[in-house]
Amino acid sequence: MQQQPHWSQPSQRPRAELRALQRVVRRAGRATKLATGALALLLLVTPTTVDRLNLATSTYLCSGYAECQAAGYGHAGYRQASSTAYWRMYAGHNCTNYVAYRLIQSGMPNARPWDGSGNASNWGVAMASITDQTPTVGSVAWYKSHANPAGANGHVAIVEQVISDTEIIVSEDYWGGDFHWRRVTKSGGGWPTGFIHFNDRVVEPTTAPAIVGSAAVGAPLEVAAGAWTPTPTSVTVRWLADGAAIPGATAPGYVPTPSVKGKTLTAEVTAELSGYTAGRAVLATAPVAPGSFQPTALPTIQGVPEAGQTLTLTTSSWSPQPSKVTTQWYADGIALPGATGASLVLSRKHIDKPISARTTARASGYRKYTSTAPETTPVLAKPVAITSPSRVKGTPQVGRRLVVRGGSVRPSDASATYAWLRDGRRIAKATNATYTVRRADLGRNLSVQITLTRRHYRSTTESVAVPTPVTTVPEIKVRTDATRKRVAVDVRVRAPGASKPDGAMTVSVGGRAAEIQLVSGKARVVVRGVRPGKKPVVVRYAGTDVVRPAVARASIRVPTRR
Repeated sequence: MQQQPHWSQPSQRPRAELRALQRVVRRAGRATKLATGALALLLLVTPTTVDRLNLATSTYLCSGYAECQAAGYGHAGYRQASSTAYWRMYAGHNCTNYVAYRLIQSGMPNARPWDGSGNASNWGVAMASITDQTPTVGSVAWYKSHANPAGANGHVAIVEQVISDTEIIVSEDYWGGDFHWRRVTKSGGGWPTGFIHFNDRVVEPTTAPAIVGSAAVGAPLEVAAGAWTPTPTSVTVRWLADGAAIPGATAPGYVPTPSVKGKTLTAEVTAELSGYTAGRAVLATAPVAPGSFQPTALPTIQGVPEAGQTLTLTTSSWSPQPSKVTTQWYADGIALPGATGASLVLSRKHIDKPISARTTARASGYRKYTSTAPETTPVLAKPVAITSPSRVKGTPQVGRRLVVRGGSVRPSDASATYAWLRDGRRIAKATNATYTVRRADLGRNLSVQITLTRRHYRSTTESVAVPTPVTTVPEIKVRTDATRKRVAVDVRVRAPGASKPDGAMTVSVGGRAAEIQLVSGKARVVVRGVRPGKKPVVVRYAGTDVVRPAVARASIRVPTRR
């Protein structure tokens, strides 16, 4: 600070000399007043810090451009650019010019963003709207007048690193001094008056966050955090409904509840990194729509649809589980009054009508959901009753006819349809009450299914089996040739469905018998020692499982000796 001149007055002086000296003093006084006024005017219009800083409350990390550069603490090119004035500040070693230079380097224009004094002490006053107590990388550390360690004109520096809320590292240049990096702690004194946030370093998104999912009650939403630069140490989410924070909704995922139906949801995404202004994004959804139930098990109707029987509706289930479920039964599509329980007793008024049922799920915040059970066949009366069984008349032989003799039924006017079966399989075009046994039936078991029907009654099916497998009756042809005491017999056997049967045979000529084997429907035997005369020939075929036994008779004359 410039001091006023101090004059000492001697004890003895001539009077003229004293007057001369007084004139000199008056002229010097006027000059001093002019100089003092000029200096005062200069201080008003010059945006500079003229007081040196007291650094006793801080820790030097480096001093001077070269030393700091060598220690890894840069000056962002200000050493070469310091001869230029920025924001109309004094060039050279000057805190305000250095800080203005750094802000221009970070993207701000070379135009002071306020009118009035450029002194450091005025920065935080002029920019009060962006000044607070939160240090961030790239913000301006501001000291008001006489705020330790600043002098009357204040001081500004650039926040290079934020160690914590109470410890920072700054770079600075100052009037009449040198360039420094220093560490400042809140407990050690010398903490800035405030921090001006002109153009801080901010965590910025490279891929924008987004809400994944549709806003509906019960439908999960998820915030995709996106990508940020530099990489944040944490990304947090806060959900709001119509601008009000949702208690406990601070995770990326959120499932809207009925309480937020119709409200617009927003997700506030905050990406934080120590020393940087947090990056923020606000995402919004459409108003939350009512939720939808998802059926996990559909209802079905259990029971026999006939008068006097009870139908039961199986339990439906949904996700989420509804708070209320109602049931309504229908007959031929028309709601049955009072039929709202889990079961329905059928009566004659339901005859000939299909039955269905619907269950409706309801819950606050959700659209109601109705599930319909597949309808039954038309309701019938009791089944046609058989009071005496039917039977099959006839012999099960190839070529023979079988006839169904119907039993007694109730109601008596029930109609009957027939289906003949061979070993349990339907026989094509065999749908009459009579059936002529076919060659393909040989050795098989026959049966007939009789279906009794009547309108409004449940059909009844009666199965009647033919007692024995189908057989066939053979035809035996005998040819003989006789000489003295010798008769040759040739036998041919054929049968419908078994044209060349095998089996055992006995041939008797005039009381003399021989046993032979029929092979592929043929056999030959010679009977010797037969006396002359007319002799009976008897052929007895023993048959098989499917070919019935048979006997053929003939006669032959055995000649006398020639």
